[in-house]
Amino acid sequence: MPQLCVKLTDKDNVAIAIHDTPKGTEIWPGVITNTDIPQAHKTALTDIPKGGEVIRYGVVLGYAKEPIAKGDWINEFMLDLPEPPDVDHMEFATNIVTDLPEPPVKTWMGYKNPNGGYGGTRNILAINTTVQCVTGVLNAAVQKIKRELLPKYPNVDDVIAINHPYGCGVAINAKNAYIPQRILKNIALHPNFGGQFMLVALGCEKFTVERFCEDYPELNTPENVIVLQEQKGYEAMINAIMEMAEKKLKILNERRRQPLPLSDLLVGMQCGGSDAFSGVSANPSAGYAADMIVKGGGTVMFSEVTEVRDGVYLLAKRCINEEVGKRLAEEMKWYDEYLNEGEVDRSANPTPGNKKGGLANIVEKAMGSIAKSGTSPIVEVLSPGERPTKHGLIYAATPASDLVCGPCQLASGMGLEVFMTGRGTPYSLAAAPVIKVCSRNEMKDQWFDIIDVNAGPVATGEATIEEIGTELFHKIIRTAEGEETFSEKYGLANDLCIFNPAPIT
Repeated sequence: MPQLCVKLTDKDNVAIAIHDTPKGTEIWPGVITNTDIPQAHKTALTDIPKGGEVIRYGVVLGYAKEPIAKGDWINEFMLDLPEPPDVDHMEFATNIVTDLPEPPVKTWMGYKNPNGGYGGTRNILAINTTVQCVTGVLNAAVQKIKRELLPKYPNVDDVIAINHPYGCGVAINAKNAYIPQRILKNIALHPNFGGQFMLVALGCEKFTVERFCEDYPELNTPENVIVLQEQKGYEAMINAIMEMAEKKLKILNERRRQPLPLSDLLVGMQCGGSDAFSGVSANPSAGYAADMIVKGGGTVMFSEVTEVRDGVYLLAKRCINEEVGKRLAEEMKWYDEYLNEGEVDRSANPTPGNKKGGLANIVEKAMGSIAKSGTSPIVEVLSPGERPTKHGLIYAATPASDLVCGPCQLASGMGLEVFMTGRGTPYSLAAAPVIKVCSRNEMKDQWFDIIDVNAGPVATGEATIEEIGTELFHKIIRTAEGEETFSEKYGLANDLCIFNPAPIT
């Protein structure tokens, strides 16, 4: 008889349905469904009294608002959310795993970073901007560059505009204004851009050229910066951008891939459009691949504060020392305060799609989310957009929004991103390739030409986490070496939504 549901630990008193399951089905030995159970949703395996614990992943997801009978469907309306874990009294460095899976390879063909640090996976001319006001002109120029110049330089993969909504109408000196500014400054130095800095400014914005370049004043030269208000008319603007771009393209065209150690690879992990299978198949498979990368000397970054907040005590035990653990606690507290200012808490995170996919609340979502970090020790904790200084597993504290997390990880220098989804999203980035991994076979069947790796066979018992994780590792290496993802094939890329917790004026 085929497996009908998934129970993750012996402590669990619920299991999730592998497929839509009709009323009257023996979904688990001795458990008959009392109603139709939608795919990925929970069935009670025992009677649960009012106020009783509902347990999945071996942790309490919530407390039953009313008595739940064995065989009942459990959804988001039936649970009271538990209090968030206390971050002031966590144990640090008590679960340090060093026996990690060996990677099949320990080198890859990438671009040496002329600025030092992590290598590039692509060879891109990026044109940075100080303010959103220049977007229209720059977009027109980029299209012209792609038509007329890029074909002359076959070793350059793309030309992109780093457009964003920041730069003016903002409280530029506010308490948290350093966050969006740091993100934009660090994106400009991304390894995929080959050390070629190009900046288009308006001329009257608050995020001035001087402020943009303050950490690297040597970049603020006429060879690197164009101010539109100094140009005489539209054609002069376009011509100035074209002329500067061609000089940069000539230099980038000389770049060549070369053998690099895994220590030169930084991979970002993110999930979005998650469902209850994400923590069963896609995220654990990504975690296994992450452990392989770390074992080989590489670096993996995972993020999304609200989607780890309820499992932070588990992450604290994996921090290599008290210093790293305290940094983790600091970032959780900062985000708690940020949410409090908006009079919300972490329960605001789950989407209607998450709930339709069987995730009852943020606790369940968080337990699945942290699975993408594997089991490696956490060696460093970063604030949003901060650049890492260590190799290994890194926690980068970012918002959980796909569109905001991605640019933060770009700013930290990730060469490519692995993106897990259960419900499906075409999200991608222009500055770095994004590998899509789905949690269900049905998702791969539906989006056969968007999903790069299918982890669904793990959920149905047709494959193991180790098998799909190894497949994903190979896909990561091939993508880092230039193999196109589906998103790249179609030119899919989201706008850059820069995290700005500071006021807009």
